[in-house]
Amino acid sequence: MVIKDPYDPRSIKNTETRAQGRAVRPKDAATLILVRHDASQPRILMGKRAASHKFMPNKFVFPGGRVDPGDSRLQPPLDLHPDVHKRLATACSVVRARALAMAAIRETFEETGLLLGEPDSPTLKTRSTPWREFLQHNVNPRLDTLHYIARAITPPYRGRRFDTRFFMCDAGLIQGDVQGELQGSGELLELHWVSIDDARTLELPQITRLVLDEVERRLREGHTPAEHGPFVHFKHGKAVLETN
Repeated sequence: MVIKDPYDPRSIKNTETRAQGRAVRPKDAATLILVRHDASQPRILMGKRAASHKFMPNKFVFPGGRVDPGDSRLQPPLDLHPDVHKRLATACSVVRARALAMAAIRETFEETGLLLGEPDSPTLKTRSTPWREFLQHNVNPRLDTLHYIARAITPPYRGRRFDTRFFMCDAGLIQGDVQGELQGSGELLELHWVSIDDARTLELPQITRLVLDEVERRLREGHTPAEHGPFVHFKHGKAVLETN
């Protein structure tokens, strides 16, 4: 299915448009959509990318970022659901599939201070600086509750490209206070919990709007780890929507 370009090329700065020649190879990245159910309607966590960012400046997004080498070196006691792992591994190795989920949890911690994990097992050891900062709270990352809901590859005309997997999880599994002030790295500004309807009024990338539709559908209809989600990529210069 060919769709309107979800990355909206009209909003792209000249510095972000690829020069003529071979397209930039996309880097693996991951995003985590945390959902709270302690109000009259579900709320999700979003923050605003700073104006200085070269990729999607001033846009509201979910926490996330690129995969780090350290994400491949840890295997937490509560691993991905087999169906989620299988779906992720259709496009990468089994180890890389786990690293994508680990990146989503690590980046969320770095950008928001929130720890998705469990404290009831011996804390993992690592030489990775980002993961040492996470693990010093005596919490291991928890992958078994992650739902893999969408995938999107940045179009080839962009100077920065990412192959992003979107994960979704209940915020009730966060260790610590989700109602307090969020203390992250400062990479995301104006961090706050927002209903899906209110999220749609924010300055969003088009791909985020598509993922919001998928989140809303799953909250309304329910979902399973084996359920496929949208996959946006580009073919012959046009955005294509498939399932993944």
